[in-house]
Amino acid sequence: MSLVTSAPESIQERLHPLEDGRFRFACHPDVPCFTECCRDLRLLLTPYDILRLKNHLELTAREFLDGYTSSDFDEQRRLPMVFLQMGDDERKTCPFVTSEGCQVYEDRPSACRIYPIARASRMHRTHGTVQESYFVLRESHCRGFEEDRHWTVEEWTGDQGLDDYHTMNNRWMEIITHPKVVNGPPPSTRQQQMFFMASYNLDAFRDFVLGSRFLTLFEMGEEEKEALSSSEEALLLLAFRWLAFSLCGQPTLTMKGHSAGRGPGGKNP
Repeated sequence: MSLVTSAPESIQERLHPLEDGRFRFACHPDVPCFTECCRDLRLLLTPYDILRLKNHLELTAREFLDGYTSSDFDEQRRLPMVFLQMGDDERKTCPFVTSEGCQVYEDRPSACRIYPIARASRMHRTHGTVQESYFVLRESHCRGFEEDRHWTVEEWTGDQGLDDYHTMNNRWMEIITHPKVVNGPPPSTRQQQMFFMASYNLDAFRDFVLGSRFLTLFEMGEEEKEALSSSEEALLLLAFRWLAFSLCGQPTLTMKGHSAGRGPGGKNP
């Protein structure tokens, strides 16, 4: 697994291996380049990023998507991806940054949290484990590397609150990198719409689950059903299970009257 070769060409030459598993870095308002990295970004948002950001801003999923994002069709993954929309000023500034720093810092996206580390991950299809590699992304403008603070990857990810993000993002990455998605027949328009709703618009997905035949078609415990109305994390995990079932043919859901779940060939309930 090599992020250096799979990452966008624009950053490949800036990726460097960790030396002895450690790196030197700190970011705070007294660093001369403070907030310089918060502009002109093509910042991919994961479903969990969107959940955290929309709730921080007290917006519905649709309001957040319409106000702060753009979506593009990813030719490699053959699925729609959502990106944070930069400002229309000359510097293309992040909409959440000010001279004092990030306005959504507690719920900032995972790509912002992990910087200046870059993470390559993939799911081992046989053992079901996540395999990771880490690199340092060194950008010429960043003076944080001159600070006298040293980290291991484990220390950095813990300090930046990445555990929950990695847990959720791993589930999503398992779907969008699955061989049936990447190498199988191209997803239909309906499947792409299904993917967009389940990944990015949790409000619409909740309406779909509670307002369709979904709960009558699939086996689901009463506690899990109740959690769907009160916990967006539980709802997002169900969305991932449904996408894995529908797009990847994985037995992540069980249809009533069947001993094991089986992908329905992309058909919605």
